[in-house]
Amino acid sequence: MSKLIANVTIPDSKLALEAAELLQEHGNELLWNHSNRVFLFAAIQGNQNGVKFDPELLYISSLFHDIGLTSKYSSPDKRFEVDGANAARDFLRSRGVPEESIRLVWDSIALHTTLGIAEHKESEVALMYFGVGYDVMGQNFELISQTMRQQVVDAFPRNQFKQKILPAFLEGFKHKPETTFGNIKSDVCELLLPGYTRPSFCDCVLHSKWSE
Repeated sequence: MSKLIANVTIPDSKLALEAAELLQEHGNELLWNHSNRVFLFAAIQGNQNGVKFDPELLYISSLFHDIGLTSKYSSPDKRFEVDGANAARDFLRSRGVPEESIRLVWDSIALHTTLGIAEHKESEVALMYFGVGYDVMGQNFELISQTMRQQVVDAFPRNQFKQKILPAFLEGFKHKPETTFGNIKSDVCELLLPGYTRPSFCDCVLHSKWSE
């Protein structure tokens, strides 16, 4: 694997390599390629805009951002984003990483699907959100050149990503669809999970136990 892709150096510290090994062990090719593309697109955006960020923390955040979908780290009752954030926190704490850095990584992972909030937080959090949106939905597609995009995809191929990622999402939380209430992953359940009915916030209000 090339260390320099689209003018971005992939971190190769001991911490970064251990995080990469963890994803390779418990994830699959789909998550591996997606997570690396997320990092590269996020870093490209940061570099283009002169944003100061910690590449190692951004890389580790990217590697862990979907690890909550895997059987190893999927809890019975938490959002998969929180499972991934907790896994990263445990990983970093076990290696003596400062708490402020751990908080940034936790927020980057936990908020990566939270619309309208993550982009207003610290650089690592905002860039992770950009990278995820760019790779999954093609948000702000023209902000990165075709040449840069191609270099990233050549290194970490998409391989029918559009067709594979939604079933992969569902596989990670089909046993706990209630955790998608109020976030965009409820769309996945509605499309792919037979018998699923999206909860309504309005129903929660109107049918609450309050008498008035």
